[in-house]
Amino acid sequence: MENKSSIEDNSKCFQTLYPEELEFISDKKKQLQYLKREQIFKQGAFSPYVMYIIDGLVKISLQTGFEKQINIRLAHTGEFLAFSSIFGDDTYNYTATALRNSSICMIDKEALRNLLFENAEFSMRISSKNCKNEARFYEIIKNISYKQMRGKLASAIIYLSSPEFASENVFTLLTRQDLAEFASVSTESTIKLLKEFEQENIIELKAKDIIILNHKNLLDISRTS
Repeated sequence: MENKSSIEDNSKCFQTLYPEELEFISDKKKQLQYLKREQIFKQGAFSPYVMYIIDGLVKISLQTGFEKQINIRLAHTGEFLAFSSIFGDDTYNYTATALRNSSICMIDKEALRNLLFENAEFSMRISSKNCKNEARFYEIIKNISYKQMRGKLASAIIYLSSPEFASENVFTLLTRQDLAEFASVSTESTIKLLKEFEQENIIELKAKDIIILNHKNLLDISRTS
């Protein structure tokens, strides 16, 4: 569903553009509404656009086998998706799915690249937003390579409950399979470990929600298991 509200009203990034640049980019974008659980784009599909999240929460996942995937991270309001397509990627490197009803702006990647070259302040703002994701990728590699299942799940819970997602009530939007794919463990093991954490008074389970009761113990498990 298309919507005509403006990205310039929703992001500090675009506030650094000159009036003529705003007019230029306004002609190169389209805003769409995605429903909860609707796929925004699929890994391997042609990527003519960079996506900007005007309002929403998006699950980023990587297909690693025929029926296997890893949930990489969450993207929320004010973030770009498929940013690497500006620099030559012709296909999307991952799949993006709306976890709640989301407003997404599709921006022509050639137009956005021109603005990055012409406006240094705009370029720095956008680059800084995307560089922060590197730390998340390092954490995923560490989890997969070195941690046991308890440590993997604890790390996933800590990430999903981080302050940047505090307003989203993330766990109520995720299935147990989603959580398992963030932790890189099986769904069955995730359910079993959640019950163990609850018995140890580390978390409380309320339907789909997960309430952290002892953040320190959860951190200790993440670091040592």
